[in-house]
Amino acid sequence: MSEKPFSAAAERNRGPILEVLKAWLPPSGRLLEIGAGTGQHAQQHAKALPQWQWLPSERAAEMPVLMAGLAGSAIPNLEAPIVLDVCRDWPERRFDAIYSANTAHIMHWPAVKALFSGASGVLEPGGQFFLYGPFMRAGQHHATGNVDFDAALKSRDPGMGVRDLDDLDRLAANNHLERIAEILMPANNHVLIFGRTEAE
Repeated sequence: MSEKPFSAAAERNRGPILEVLKAWLPPSGRLLEIGAGTGQHAQQHAKALPQWQWLPSERAAEMPVLMAGLAGSAIPNLEAPIVLDVCRDWPERRFDAIYSANTAHIMHWPAVKALFSGASGVLEPGGQFFLYGPFMRAGQHHATGNVDFDAALKSRDPGMGVRDLDDLDRLAANNHLERIAEILMPANNHVLIFGRTEAE
């Protein structure tokens, strides 16, 4: 039997991220995970949050990895994963929360814009959008490691890169979202939490 896909980074960060989710999520609801990768977060988080219906998603090209990672999972509130390209069709459902880890810096900027627009479109009023990863502020990195990481991303693909909080806040404001928290995490990362306003 072949081994399941495994991400060392996902293994390291899933515990601290789960503590944030436990602290900020309401007792129950429906959550969409964007860019679920190997499925390690989906499995741990869904198991630890049994009152939350958890729907993992991935781009079509990455679905074989996610399906292999989730194979054999027997978690009642973990739904079968769906294909989701943020620049195309989103689910025709509404969610109480959206969660995405380590995606904004590998997406090109048009996809980041589509991420915020699509998230706003499927979030219930008052819902929350959790975005985990490294971020800049006013064009400045807060850690030397992120400078090197940003440079490595851009050398691989100029469309990638660590995103700036000011730019993300502007995207949020244009999509009925407002940043309500910024939580410092291990390894120079943050969880940004955006709330869905009532306005349409």
